[in-house]
Amino acid sequence: MVCKQTTAAYGGDNDLYRGDRDPGPVQSALRWSHARRKLFELADIKQNARQKKPAHDISPVALEAVKKIDAIPDIERQINGLDIASRLDARHRLVRPLVEDLHDWMRAEQGTMSKLNPVARAISDMFKKDRWNAFTLFLEDGRVRLTNNAAERALRGIALGRKSWLFAGSERGGDRAAFMYSLIVTAKMNDIAPQAWRADVRDKLPNTTASRVPDLLPWNRQTSQRQLAT
Repeated sequence: MVCKQTTAAYGGDNDLYRGDRDPGPVQSALRWSHARRKLFELADIKQNARQKKPAHDISPVALEAVKKIDAIPDIERQINGLDIASRLDARHRLVRPLVEDLHDWMRAEQGTMSKLNPVARAISDMFKKDRWNAFTLFLEDGRVRLTNNAAERALRGIALGRKSWLFAGSERGGDRAAFMYSLIVTAKMNDIAPQAWRADVRDKLPNTTASRVPDLLPWNRQTSQRQLAT
């Protein structure tokens, strides 16, 4: 079994990618927003002005790279909401040519710059080890997203509230809290009121066979049973 995870090349995740991991390795899908940010900082005219940097410090190569990268999420927004198969088909037809053009263009530009050039370093970061394969995994799997921005937004509530629940009591308590956070946020993302959904699951679970448990998950609820999350 191979799982897929959208990440930001965080070193703490490395053990997840080991081939001998039980029950199987996690396949990394690097987020494009992370790569774009490094290039955007080199092309941000307003930021350079605030820092009183001269105009020549704004890299035209970085600016062009940002434009090419931005064309990819522009299409993703248009196909958002399609089923997995349709999204993958659209990516093959519309996005793959853009990604391949970006790859060839960056490689060509990289070859004309010193390795110490900030833009060259930003481009090099995208090609380290197997990173390009991780950046382009979304072209092979319609479930994979370009970024994990939604997950990071979901974590904000935990970060803002952790002073209120500073201690989980035990490692087991921490695990249970993580499970509950995941379920509650997933319910919200599927437009289900978490408290009502939990009460419904609690009532139905004792009479639900193991094979029907997936029917109780937020994304499998009938539209007629959904309530706007509050």
